[in-house]
Amino acid sequence: MECSFALTGKDYVIIAADTTAARSIVKMKVDEDKIKTLSPHLLMAYSGESGDTIQFAEFIERNIRLYHIRNLYPLRPQSAASWIRRSLAESLRSRSPYTVNLLIGGFDTADESPHLYWVDYLGTMASVPFAAHGYGSYFALGLLDRYHNPDGSLEEGLDVLRRAINETAQRLVVAPGNYIVKVVDKDGTREIKL
Repeated sequence: MECSFALTGKDYVIIAADTTAARSIVKMKVDEDKIKTLSPHLLMAYSGESGDTIQFAEFIERNIRLYHIRNLYPLRPQSAASWIRRSLAESLRSRSPYTVNLLIGGFDTADESPHLYWVDYLGTMASVPFAAHGYGSYFALGLLDRYHNPDGSLEEGLDVLRRAINETAQRLVVAPGNYIVKVVDKDGTREIKL
């Protein structure tokens, strides 16, 4: 019952993901961080099959760090999202495809703008102002569509995120209890409390 949400504002991207690691009806862990910090201004939330998600997220994290080391500058969010989508699409054509859904958020320091990308397990990518994956998306996308303000402040974005999480908790039968929330802006990435 994984849920992840993300939205952009005037100069930030907020990404939230539940902390539950479960398989079938068994809850194995309740403090799993499903948001990877890929670079100083880039975050990736992942959900899907547990083995695939960890392996793919670590593969992406290491390769983006390797790019940064080799070239002395990090990938911009657009370039990173395109490379991640291509890696996922290439895995589909192999004998061991990854079943991973992603939300990639970053702040481009060159043009001072936030970027959010929705990527599914088939390698489909879309640049979006807000996004969700998992069962919570059935309830949250309507709220995000109605209340999202692309020029809103960070506090307004957090209020919209709280609404989405509360709606999911109220309506979803097996709703996750805890969420990790991370923000990326011109100052970098950081974790915040809701």
